[in-house]
Amino acid sequence: MPEERLQRALARAGFGSRRACEELIAEGRVEVDGETATLGDRVDVQTSRIQVDGVGVNLDPNVRYLALHKPSGVIATMRDPQGRPDLRAFVPTEGPRVFPVGRLDRDSEGLLLLMNDGEMGNRLLHPRFGVEKEYLAEVEGRPTSRHEARLRAGVMLDDGPAAAKEVRVVDVRPERGAVRIVMTEGRKREVRRMLAEVGLPVVRLIRLRIGPIRLEGMAPGEVRELSPAEVRALARAVGR
Repeated sequence: MPEERLQRALARAGFGSRRACEELIAEGRVEVDGETATLGDRVDVQTSRIQVDGVGVNLDPNVRYLALHKPSGVIATMRDPQGRPDLRAFVPTEGPRVFPVGRLDRDSEGLLLLMNDGEMGNRLLHPRFGVEKEYLAEVEGRPTSRHEARLRAGVMLDDGPAAAKEVRVVDVRPERGAVRIVMTEGRKREVRRMLAEVGLPVVRLIRLRIGPIRLEGMAPGEVRELSPAEVRALARAVGR
């Protein structure tokens, strides 16, 4: 891809009008390859390292970021070798191909991110960056403050200890309740196993949030492009 003017690339990526992007550059808020950018700079959007206000941004027009409300019963992969329902029915066929980031088991539903930015995807999954994933779990039994304390302190699973960053009981009924739980790692069926370990088997599990990206307002099966502001917020969350 040939080089293009920096302000044009920033405007195309959603940083505002070309005039607004020129002001960002003039204010010294943009860096290219570690140097403060100046008006008139040209960049290769595929190879130049660009930061705005200290946050790395990817200006390659072929990079794509999607949010999907994965329905229950769907395998979180682009093609399931066993022929079970997978993500192909929900992801647009036109445009650059994307891949799902992280796990969301077949019986669970909620927010799933898809992208073709390998570095971003790897950082979102790596425990070192501590990106929060928030879930709402409907459970059998009556959750209490004692359950909250145990989950925060950590429980022993067959693949090692696991602890929630945050836990809050949000509903209690005679035989069922609901718990919001925030995790910073993503082992297989980890939330379900933790809740079962403390005597609260999961009836329904929904992922509400990944870092700054929220499920709110999305119907099951709905997919949308992340806004430039959301992509920048993700970049900040993973320290890029």
